[in-house]
Amino acid sequence: MAANGDLDALIGVMRDAIVDLVRRDGPDLTARQFGVMLTCYTQSEPQTVRGLAAQLEVSKPAITRALDRLSEFDLVARKIDPLDRRSVLIQRTPEGHAYLRDLRAILRSASRQPRGHAASGPMRPALRAVR
Repeated sequence: MAANGDLDALIGVMRDAIVDLVRRDGPDLTARQFGVMLTCYTQSEPQTVRGLAAQLEVSKPAITRALDRLSEFDLVARKIDPLDRRSVLIQRTPEGHAYLRDLRAILRSASRQPRGHAASGPMRPALRAVR
């Protein structure tokens, strides 16, 4: 079990990373949208709305709304499953890979900083501006 100091450090990294994301041009994702995106990008098996709803323990309409928003940002795409045309597969996109790469860099930077000091370097757009 992690000590409170370790947990506080993780919360600090999370805070600094979120602050850095908020300061950037690009998608402003909700926690649910982040959960859906990270599940799609960190698990090797293809994802479906039904599967995501089961994994995240939320309703299918909630997943659909999150995917709608992620699709608007080109972070994911939908494709009909060729093996079961009733099912839709969620695909990764180049923009989503770029966002995840930037997120990794932000987390790496936040984990090296003294707590409470979010990155203050020049803000470069991670993706195109929010529509």
